[in-house]
Amino acid sequence: MDKLLVDGGFPITGDIRISGAKNAALPALMASLLTSGSVQIGNIPHLQDITTTLEILQHLGAVVQVDEKLAIEVDASELRELRAPYELVRTMRASILVLGPLLSRFGEAEVSLPGGCAIGSRPVNLHIKGLEAMGAEIDIAGGYIRARVPQGRLKGAHIVFDTTTVTGTENLMMAATLADGVTVLDNAAREPEVADLADCLVSMGAIIEGAGSDVIRIKGVESLHDTVHHVIPDRIEAATYLVAAAVTGGRIRVRGIRPIFLDAVVNKLVEAGATVKNSNGGIELYMEGSHINSVDIRTAPFPAFPTDMQAQFVLLNAVSQGTATVTETIFDNRFMHVQELQRMGANIEIAGNTAIVHGVDHLSGAQVMATDLRASACLVLAGLVANGETVIDRIYHIDRGYESIEEKLAQCGARIRRLPSGISSSFQLPK
Repeated sequence: MDKLLVDGGFPITGDIRISGAKNAALPALMASLLTSGSVQIGNIPHLQDITTTLEILQHLGAVVQVDEKLAIEVDASELRELRAPYELVRTMRASILVLGPLLSRFGEAEVSLPGGCAIGSRPVNLHIKGLEAMGAEIDIAGGYIRARVPQGRLKGAHIVFDTTTVTGTENLMMAATLADGVTVLDNAAREPEVADLADCLVSMGAIIEGAGSDVIRIKGVESLHDTVHHVIPDRIEAATYLVAAAVTGGRIRVRGIRPIFLDAVVNKLVEAGATVKNSNGGIELYMEGSHINSVDIRTAPFPAFPTDMQAQFVLLNAVSQGTATVTETIFDNRFMHVQELQRMGANIEIAGNTAIVHGVDHLSGAQVMATDLRASACLVLAGLVANGETVIDRIYHIDRGYESIEEKLAQCGARIRRLPSGISSSFQLPK
């Protein structure tokens, strides 16, 4: 497996163009299954999860093309398969998003229970409960969700989510676009990626109101048509690079991001001692002082502090002055990065769903192992700020969600390099 080798102690300074949001691109690509017209999605990041999604679409019979501007066009007019197999679905939890579109358009679907990164339970029961309320009959056997609509077309329903779910909201919103009647999603996810999917669906002819709020209303239509859609920039990628500059005492401008997406993160960075301002279609950050203030964090659904930035702020607190608590309310088992940070000298205690982080003067480079996507980003940031060299193993996790992270950081002064499989981790970075 590839590794990343990081020589720490160099400030991150420069400009970074933010890629399209993976969590917006994946559902937009899945939405192409709802129509016999062609759907062109632009601003797609080049990530492993995108490749997996395209493989699933092609397995189902969709024709996928990439144009000269690297936009992806999907033609699902002649699907030959309504079954998404385990060997494709197992690596990516978002693959459950094929269920709603297939069931709504064709009246049947068979989808393997998804896999993905090991950050705790993310059950699909809310998806299933919602589809059953719309008239689907669903059976789970042999690791597969088998669904059909006896009456041929889903029916509108009032669905109240027990807990807020992004993929559940997206799956049912897509299913409802072709349902008979009106569907109301109550306690819906408010994330920008959900609103972006709604924009894509509306451009295909769907009738959707309230996306971006906790109540979404969808009036079903007979069919959807072709469209061109550009996904929003990746707010988590942008936030990760802002933290990279903060912990290394650098100065950075992330370009192409909408500042309103990052209010909760920016507020915490300012509390930590950073100066942050909107700048020419992006966000600029620099540290005025020589130290970082510790900041308490509690994750919650958007617009509150995102769970996908929890690991990066554990690292920020690990090199701050003072003690802070980081409480994870979305996923269980999402502190696996803590043990790796401890190997580098971090002083962190875990008490239930809270990490108590005591800042230390410095971290030391070490050999560490990534356990999930955001843990990978946390360890890269730790390597940037640590004394000496850090080797990060199992970086296939980071390739699922960050486009060319080592190249973007290197352009901003980081000494970071990818080590292909088979090359010794004792390889030295050029001086």
